[in-house]
Amino acid sequence: MSTAERSPSGSLIYRHQSSDRPLTPASGEPASIDLISEHIEKHIGPIEAVFHEMVSDLIHLDVLLVAPSSARNYYTLITCGMSNLPMTVPEGAEAFRYAELMICLPAAWKLSDESFKNEDNYWPVRSLKTLARLPHEYNTWLYAAHTIPNGNPVQPYASNTKLAGMMVTVPSSVESINEFFTLTVSPGKDVHFFGLMPLYNEEMNFKLQHGAEALLEKLNKAGVTDIVDPNRRNTCKKRFGLF
Repeated sequence: MSTAERSPSGSLIYRHQSSDRPLTPASGEPASIDLISEHIEKHIGPIEAVFHEMVSDLIHLDVLLVAPSSARNYYTLITCGMSNLPMTVPEGAEAFRYAELMICLPAAWKLSDESFKNEDNYWPVRSLKTLARLPHEYNTWLYAAHTIPNGNPVQPYASNTKLAGMMVTVPSSVESINEFFTLTVSPGKDVHFFGLMPLYNEEMNFKLQHGAEALLEKLNKAGVTDIVDPNRRNTCKKRFGLF
């Protein structure tokens, strides 16, 4: 269940409350998987691996992996399955009911089954999967500039970072973004591909106070990109009492 309130900047804040419900088994949709995979390979690169889900609740969610290349020297991970169900969008946003999420990791990031036993390596993948399910679990939606803290109270994702939340973005790492952002799967079903950008708690608070545009200006000025840097500079850390 979700309740809404307004931040000082005027943005809606949704409070999600967990509910007890039985597991709802789900399976993949082969036609959608094929279309999404072809779309990714056309605009980003060959899919090198798929992190399959063994037991699925609500949606069958896989994570597709595109390896680093000379043109894109970083990993790109994209969900496949979030768009199996429509999100619960507000009136006027019906065109954005279907989405998938992506995140970019440095070429040196450890992505093996063994390395995933360490949360320092797994937290970006966990975030992808958690946020891809969130709209379906809580009858809500994700859209550009939405921020989602990691827990309540907010906690860093892992021991190797103080990043503690995600902002949904329109990916800037894809050259053909106008063609990539929207995939028509069937009549009336357009899937939109959003990026995830990890934030510090201070940055999320700044966005609530001053709005997404003000935060994006800070991030752009600091050179923050789509590629995750667990130890990047905190653009909203107070210094001498000022931002």
